[in-house]
Amino acid sequence: MQRTLSFTLNNKPTRIDVDDQRMLLWVLRSDLALTGTKFGCGEGLCGACTVLVDGRAVRSCSTPVGDIAGKHVLTIEGVQQGDRLHPIQEAFVKHHAFQCGYCTSGMVLAAHALLSASKSPTREEIAHHMEDNLCRCGAHKRILEAVEDAAAALKGGAE
Repeated sequence: MQRTLSFTLNNKPTRIDVDDQRMLLWVLRSDLALTGTKFGCGEGLCGACTVLVDGRAVRSCSTPVGDIAGKHVLTIEGVQQGDRLHPIQEAFVKHHAFQCGYCTSGMVLAAHALLSASKSPTREEIAHHMEDNLCRCGAHKRILEAVEDAAAALKGGAE
């Protein structure tokens, strides 16, 4: 059903007239021109489309936009802090935790959700949390190292 939805997107109030059953991924990419969120499998299995809704990692390809009314949505475009990369992004760059880069936005947001909930996750907790975000290039070891490094940076007050 077509209706006006209001929500907070990357810390900015947003209103949009949209079919509330349309998937959030397509609203972000097509209607709001935020193309950092990627289409991967379309089934909610690969994690390329991960965004945060009220701080929780969700798959935007399988989330109807109507479900986010009144909520806070964070995409990769909203992670950077002014002119400075977020410590998670810095760690991904430092550890070359990407190869083709297609999965990176989903990985960064999944890591963001984890590190917001747990300041000192173990390597096993990181691996478990990140296992549903797929990297076809095989950068998993570097991704784990980046998330560990980001956790240390954030724990030290770098955020």
